[in-house]
Amino acid sequence: MTEVIAGRMDFFFGPVGLVLPHIQEGQLRALVVNSAKRSSALPDIPTTKEGGIANAEYPIWFGLFLPAKTPREIVERLHAETLKALQSVHVRQKFAALGIDPMPMTPAEFSAHVQKEIATNAALVKAAGLKAH
Repeated sequence: MTEVIAGRMDFFFGPVGLVLPHIQEGQLRALVVNSAKRSSALPDIPTTKEGGIANAEYPIWFGLFLPAKTPREIVERLHAETLKALQSVHVRQKFAALGIDPMPMTPAEFSAHVQKEIATNAALVKAAGLKAH
Protein backbone atom coordinates (compact mmCIF):
# COMPACT_ATOMS: atom_id res chain seq x y z
CA MET A 1 0.00 0.00 0.00
CA THR A 2 2.81 2.40 0.88
CA GLU A 3 4.45 1.75 -2.49
CA VAL A 4 1.23 2.50 -4.38
CA ILE A 5 0.65 5.72 -2.42
CA ALA A 6 4.27 6.73 -3.16
CA GLY A 7 3.77 6.00 -6.87
CA ARG A 8 6.39 3.23 -7.04
CA MET A 9 3.81 0.49 -7.76
CA ASP A 10 0.70 0.58 -9.92
CA PHE A 11 -1.74 -1.42 -7.79
CA PHE A 12 -2.25 -3.93 -5.00
CA PHE A 13 -5.02 -5.90 -3.31
CA GLY A 14 -5.83 -5.12 0.30
CA PRO A 15 -8.65 -5.51 2.80
CA VAL A 16 -11.29 -2.79 2.73
CA GLY A 17 -10.62 -1.84 6.35
CA LEU A 18 -6.96 -1.23 5.60
CA VAL A 19 -7.42 0.83 2.44
CA LEU A 20 -10.66 2.67 3.31
CA PRO A 21 -9.02 5.62 5.15
CA HIS A 22 -6.60 6.12 2.25
CA ILE A 23 -9.43 6.01 -0.28
CA GLN A 24 -11.38 8.54 1.77
CA GLU A 25 -8.30 10.81 1.92
CA GLY A 26 -7.80 10.56 -1.84
CA GLN A 27 -4.48 8.73 -1.58
CA LEU A 28 -5.80 5.56 -3.22
CA ARG A 29 -8.49 4.83 -5.79
CA ALA A 30 -10.50 1.64 -5.52
CA LEU A 31 -11.04 -0.19 -8.80
CA VAL A 32 -12.97 -3.31 -7.71
CA VAL A 33 -13.78 -5.35 -4.62
CA ASN A 34 -13.04 -9.05 -4.87
CA SER A 35 -16.20 -10.39 -3.29
CA ALA A 36 -19.52 -11.70 -4.58
CA LYS A 37 -21.34 -8.50 -3.60
CA ARG A 38 -20.34 -4.89 -3.26
CA SER A 39 -18.90 -3.66 0.01
CA SER A 40 -21.25 -1.55 2.11
CA ALA A 41 -18.24 0.68 2.85
CA LEU A 42 -17.63 1.20 -0.90
CA PRO A 43 -21.07 0.79 -2.49
CA ASP A 44 -20.10 2.55 -5.73
CA ILE A 45 -17.14 0.24 -6.38
CA PRO A 46 -17.98 -2.76 -8.60
CA THR A 47 -17.16 -6.35 -7.79
CA THR A 48 -14.46 -8.08 -9.82
CA LYS A 49 -17.17 -9.85 -11.78
CA GLU A 50 -18.92 -6.55 -12.54
CA GLY A 51 -15.53 -5.18 -13.56
CA GLY A 52 -15.13 -7.93 -16.16
CA ILE A 53 -12.81 -10.23 -14.20
CA ALA A 54 -14.42 -13.67 -13.93
CA ASN A 55 -13.63 -16.13 -11.13
CA ALA A 56 -11.68 -13.61 -9.08
CA GLU A 57 -13.72 -13.57 -5.88
CA TYR A 58 -11.40 -13.92 -2.92
CA PRO A 59 -12.92 -12.09 0.03
CA ILE A 60 -11.10 -11.81 3.32
CA TRP A 61 -13.09 -13.48 6.09
CA PHE A 62 -12.80 -14.18 9.78
CA GLY A 63 -14.35 -16.97 11.81
CA LEU A 64 -14.46 -18.46 15.26
CA PHE A 65 -12.77 -21.85 15.67
CA LEU A 66 -13.02 -24.26 18.59
CA PRO A 67 -11.33 -27.56 19.38
CA ALA A 68 -12.94 -30.36 17.34
CA LYS A 69 -14.27 -32.17 20.41
CA THR A 70 -16.04 -29.13 21.90
CA PRO A 71 -19.48 -30.25 23.15
CA ARG A 72 -22.31 -29.34 20.78
CA GLU A 73 -24.14 -27.30 23.44
CA ILE A 74 -21.10 -25.05 23.88
CA VAL A 75 -20.79 -24.60 20.10
CA GLU A 76 -24.48 -23.67 19.88
CA ARG A 77 -24.22 -21.25 22.82
CA LEU A 78 -21.19 -19.50 21.33
CA HIS A 79 -22.97 -19.30 17.98
CA ALA A 80 -26.06 -17.75 19.60
CA GLU A 81 -23.95 -15.24 21.53
CA THR A 82 -22.00 -14.35 18.38
CA LEU A 83 -25.23 -13.69 16.48
CA LYS A 84 -26.43 -11.58 19.38
CA ALA A 85 -23.18 -9.56 19.33
CA LEU A 86 -23.47 -9.04 15.56
CA GLN A 87 -26.88 -7.41 16.16
CA SER A 88 -25.41 -4.94 18.66
CA VAL A 89 -25.41 -1.36 17.39
CA HIS A 90 -21.94 -0.85 18.87
CA VAL A 91 -20.48 -3.90 17.07
CA ARG A 92 -22.22 -3.01 13.82
CA GLN A 93 -20.81 0.53 13.96
CA LYS A 94 -17.29 -0.72 14.69
CA PHE A 95 -17.49 -3.23 11.83
CA ALA A 96 -18.86 -0.59 9.45
CA ALA A 97 -15.99 1.74 10.33
CA LEU A 98 -13.59 -1.07 9.39
CA GLY A 99 -15.40 -1.86 6.15
CA ILE A 100 -16.50 -5.27 7.46
CA ASP A 101 -19.78 -6.75 6.26
CA PRO A 102 -20.70 -9.59 8.65
CA MET A 103 -21.60 -12.90 7.02
CA PRO A 104 -23.25 -14.84 9.86
CA MET A 105 -23.46 -18.58 9.23
CA THR A 106 -24.59 -21.62 11.15
CA PRO A 107 -21.79 -23.85 12.43
CA ALA A 108 -22.55 -26.32 9.60
CA GLU A 109 -22.48 -23.56 6.97
CA PHE A 110 -19.19 -22.24 8.33
CA SER A 111 -17.67 -25.72 8.32
CA ALA A 112 -18.72 -26.14 4.67
CA HIS A 113 -17.29 -22.69 3.86
CA VAL A 114 -13.93 -23.58 5.41
CA GLN A 115 -13.81 -26.92 3.55
CA LYS A 116 -14.57 -25.13 0.27
CA GLU A 117 -11.80 -22.59 0.95
CA ILE A 118 -9.32 -25.40 1.67
CA ALA A 119 -10.25 -27.17 -1.57
CA THR A 120 -10.07 -23.93 -3.60
CA ASN A 121 -6.67 -23.00 -2.21
CA ALA A 122 -5.32 -26.54 -2.61
CA ALA A 123 -6.34 -26.42 -6.28
CA LEU A 124 -4.58 -23.06 -6.71
CA VAL A 125 -1.40 -24.39 -5.10
CA LYS A 126 -1.50 -27.49 -7.30
CA ALA A 127 -2.18 -25.49 -10.49
CA ALA A 128 0.75 -23.20 -9.67
CA GLY A 129 3.01 -26.17 -9.01
CA LEU A 130 3.92 -24.91 -5.54
CA LYS A 131 5.61 -27.24 -3.07
CA ALA A 132 6.14 -26.88 0.69
CA HIS A 133 9.76 -27.07 1.81
